[in-house]
Amino acid sequence: MLSAPRHDATLQAVLDCVAQPVWVVDHEGAIRYANRAARAALAGEEWFERGDGSTIPPAADAVPLDLPEGLGVVVTLSGPTEQALRERDAILAQVAQPVWVVDHEGRFRYANPAALAALGYEDLSELEGRPGHETVHYKYPDGTPFPAEDCLVTRARLTGQALQEHEDWLVRKDGSILWIAYSTAPFELPEGLGSVTAFTDIEERRRIEQATRERDVAEARAAELRLARRRIIEAADAARAQLTRDLHDGAQQLFVSAVISLQLADKQAARDAEKAARLRASALELARDGIKELRDLAAGIHPGILTDRGLGAAVDALGSRLPLPVAILATPEQRLPPPVEASVYFFVSEALTNVVKHAHAQEATVRIAAENGHLVVEIADDGIGGAHATPHGTGLAGLADRVAALDGALTVTSPTSGGTTLRAEIPL
Repeated sequence: MLSAPRHDATLQAVLDCVAQPVWVVDHEGAIRYANRAARAALAGEEWFERGDGSTIPPAADAVPLDLPEGLGVVVTLSGPTEQALRERDAILAQVAQPVWVVDHEGRFRYANPAALAALGYEDLSELEGRPGHETVHYKYPDGTPFPAEDCLVTRARLTGQALQEHEDWLVRKDGSILWIAYSTAPFELPEGLGSVTAFTDIEERRRIEQATRERDVAEARAAELRLARRRIIEAADAARAQLTRDLHDGAQQLFVSAVISLQLADKQAARDAEKAARLRASALELARDGIKELRDLAAGIHPGILTDRGLGAAVDALGSRLPLPVAILATPEQRLPPPVEASVYFFVSEALTNVVKHAHAQEATVRIAAENGHLVVEIADDGIGGAHATPHGTGLAGLADRVAALDGALTVTSPTSGGTTLRAEIPL
């Protein structure tokens, strides 16, 4: 059984706030103090027996402590205010967890060495008497002021409530941010209600969590890129098959017909010169139609104006051919790498085709501009909205694949109230 504590409630309040199990043994081996965590641990912990019959809990640290009656010891299970000020300081100085005490005005009365080190101070005199919130909690991590009325630690002290937070921050002496988890509890001081706060540095945990998130995002992005590239390859295969069919059913048939007409004209030349002339004229017309068909196919593969005059001229020409007004708000003045120009051109072409087919729009706009190291491509319409980048339906998945192939990102804004805006950002 624990011997009855002979010190005031301040020491017990501080010890009970500390998460680590802590107790104090006097010169006779009697337990003088045990905090809440220690009482819980002692109730169910396994103990090891020394050769002299004494016992000690596993993973325990013991540090000698001078008490008025003689030599005692502070014991912690893993790694903590006040008969007298000296005893309090001696106990807390041996505990690895950072702890501080503030008075009824919220001013620092004590901070153990672990707290001083974590906050970047060398001596208690640098903190003692200073207002707690205005010293270590006065700004948000982004640097904006953090008012005391919004501070949960201050509120807990003023209301006399205990509080635990799994993620918060403190401001070090040099102004840098220290991420912590903490518990704070009130206790009575002669002047009024103060509080004790014990905290744990969680920056390493946050770094691990951030690294895990970044890894998961990278893996998800890599998986999406693999799927996008697969869809691009499948689309290219389908396009090649379609091109083969178009050549066979279009230009090839025209040229075959022209050749047949010429052959017939040769056979008729001696017998019917007029008919032979009509056949040659027909062959010429078929050849012209075949050339036009080839040009149209070539424009779908890679328009000549894009190669000769660049993205701006090609997009202008594209907009002029559509059956609705298209305002070209901006295009790059300088030439871009050919793969980028081609991908952006077909991105714009497919996006405008979607507008014509699905949006029921009256007009559309195109803006292409370099911003902060990225090429930003925006296509907007005043149609019915409600578009989503799904594998089926409006063709937006194919647009996303084109952008992803250039390590870019596509954002679709399409409220059902009307209008759709596609914004692609491609690193240059």
